[in-house]
Amino acid sequence: MTVASQVKQTLASLKGARGTLRVYSTQTRDEETRAIYTDAIEVTSAVIKDMETRLQTLEFEEPQYKGN
Repeated sequence: MTVASQVKQTLASLKGARGTLRVYSTQTRDEETRAIYTDAIEVTSAVIKDMETRLQTLEFEEPQYKGN
């Protein structure tokens, strides 16, 4: 498995986790718990953004990975 493939797989997993956190956030009634989920969503989103930037760099440096 190439590095680009691993990054893409990690991105997909992170996006799934973020979606799950959003569901949990909307289902909870406790404000403190909702705030924790919201913080986790923000952190996860930042990591996703960083990983997407890394993927763009990989695809630029190694064009054969683009679109795989």
